[in-house]
Amino acid sequence: MAETIRVREGERFDLERVERYLRERIEGLPEGRLEVWQFPSGASNLTYLVKIGGWEGVLRRPPLGPVPPKAHDMRRESMILTRINTVYPLAPKPYFFCEDESVIGAPFYVMERRKGVVINASFPEGVEPTPELCRGISETVVNTIVQLHAIDYEAAGLSDLGYPEGFLERQVKGWIGRYDKVKTDEITEVSALTDWLARNIPESLPATIIHNDYKLNNLLLNPDDLTEVRAVLDWEMTTIGDPLFDLAVSLSYWVERDDPPELKQVIMAVTSEPGFLSRKEFMELYAALSGRDLSRMHWYMTFGYFKLAVIIQQIYARWKKGQTKDPRFAGFGERVRTLIVHTEDLAHRGDL
Repeated sequence: MAETIRVREGERFDLERVERYLRERIEGLPEGRLEVWQFPSGASNLTYLVKIGGWEGVLRRPPLGPVPPKAHDMRRESMILTRINTVYPLAPKPYFFCEDESVIGAPFYVMERRKGVVINASFPEGVEPTPELCRGISETVVNTIVQLHAIDYEAAGLSDLGYPEGFLERQVKGWIGRYDKVKTDEITEVSALTDWLARNIPESLPATIIHNDYKLNNLLLNPDDLTEVRAVLDWEMTTIGDPLFDLAVSLSYWVERDDPPELKQVIMAVTSEPGFLSRKEFMELYAALSGRDLSRMHWYMTFGYFKLAVIIQQIYARWKKGQTKDPRFAGFGERVRTLIVHTEDLAHRGDL
């Protein structure tokens, strides 16, 4: 359990009550007492390893404190996994959803545990990040999102996951509105950036299932072969929409060796190591495998960075209001400013 930590202060819950709840809903649990450990990465939903004897599962719940309306919807995320798992086995299978907030203080669900490695800001200890390995991981990331976008969601009975008509317009209006609701510090570049985004919305491509938070550290990799994916995690924002929107969200987390140092401080990832595909190469491979036209990716990438800035701002606003005490979030305001300045420059530069 080297990838977990003890449950943080203020996030602990009644183990005996949770164990009873688990035993009532999951057949065949072994003898033993419930142990709970926390997966420390991530700044959104809280994720825990739950363990009884040799059995392990994963519990997901919303973050502490008030959350935006319709955000962190555990019922929806559990439902998405239940249905997508049948056509895309990389989505873990949930056991049950609990809406009774008296059990742990919030709605939650428990899903199967897939074991593997998450690569975030560094490689696992003992792994030599050769250029060949880095390229192999890059190609795996592209292949995995292409496979998701290739699912016939109508044939799979998943049409009701979202509303593709007017998708981009809703996204632009929605994310600008979210920023306005959680705005804290004055950032002068925001007005010109949001105006540009609203005026230049492209025509959407035919809709697909989109993960909406697809990135390297949401992939669980085989520790014996880091080019093999064992699971795709964090499906809370999955919907039906423009696949290039999904691609841009992924690329907004994909840093390159020549990116400005201040951007690398915001988005800390291993993808600047030699051998990883550049963003341009990532897009070229996606286009070749999917057959999609990426000629308007400049707009999508600009919006992808803006969306990331808003997500970070939502977290920072909760910290600034005292709704979370997590010290990791104290510097998020400066990260938002860096991203907004970078994105506004990208918008008016006219190219990637």
